[in-house]
Amino acid sequence: MTEPLDPGATRSRFSASEAVAAALSLIWLVAVGAYMLTAPEGSGALGLVMTLMMVFLPIALIWVTVTTLRSVQELRAEATRLQSSVEAMRAAYVQQGVQPSVEMKLNEIERATKSAETVLATFTSRRDASLSQPSADRKAALAAPAKPAVTEDQPALALGTPAEDLRAPLSVADFIRALQFPESAEDRDGFRALRMALEDRAVAKLIRAAQDVLTLLSQEGIYMDDLKPERARPELWRSFAHGERGRGISGLGGIRDRSSLALTAGRMREDPIFRDAAHHFLRTFDKTFAEFEKNASDAELIDLADTRTARAFMLVGRVTGVFD
Repeated sequence: MTEPLDPGATRSRFSASEAVAAALSLIWLVAVGAYMLTAPEGSGALGLVMTLMMVFLPIALIWVTVTTLRSVQELRAEATRLQSSVEAMRAAYVQQGVQPSVEMKLNEIERATKSAETVLATFTSRRDASLSQPSADRKAALAAPAKPAVTEDQPALALGTPAEDLRAPLSVADFIRALQFPESAEDRDGFRALRMALEDRAVAKLIRAAQDVLTLLSQEGIYMDDLKPERARPELWRSFAHGERGRGISGLGGIRDRSSLALTAGRMREDPIFRDAAHHFLRTFDKTFAEFEKNASDAELIDLADTRTARAFMLVGRVTGVFD
């Protein structure tokens, strides 16, 4: 922290001011004394009052000026010390890496997500026992793709059953939870849903595309948790899934935050990497959502619309003109 001003230097400046004031007072007294000795006598009471005022009023003004100068110097010294303290505290905070709580939380989530992907890269044999078999209450998130018919001219190859066919389909609840991404490093349910989603090839593409866009948006200070979109009716989401575009589904673009829209539009114009990532994300969301809508209820569509991935779609969609 910056050292305070030297008190000795301050006292020496004050002593000099006082010395000047004392010298002026002495000179004035000598001048007044010389005048009184040479002035004619018999001026009366009025002359005495004028003489006293002439003696003491200038001296009083001199010492009032000295006192004012001393107060100004003390205030300046105090202001300098306070400014030095503020700058030292600010420098200490920067060196220690102090960040706003929201930014710290989001950075923690991003690190935890990357850690989860690293774990999944080495994942080989672990499976949730409760998810190994399909059940009636685990509705699939995406409609199952149609399998090609086997004919006599084109018999099926005897290569065994693919591993993806043996795994239980991703449920609607896990799909929605994965698109929200984990809330913190302790969000076990969030990481479990994310792990299950990344094992599904189609959903994994959407998860990674969304993560790329969310990371790039965070570089502009745009976080989905800060956005409060207007809620759209499930019918609009179904119309979008069935291929409708333009003003008919403009209600889906519920992001109205001007700052976020302006920053995103600027990044789209200036950054080709962000532009490519945004268009890839929109295509992947469009394709995956069309499959999800087939099995989802209205309530599940509303839940999905409240995820971070859906909010990123609303924001980027508005900037790229999906809802125009």
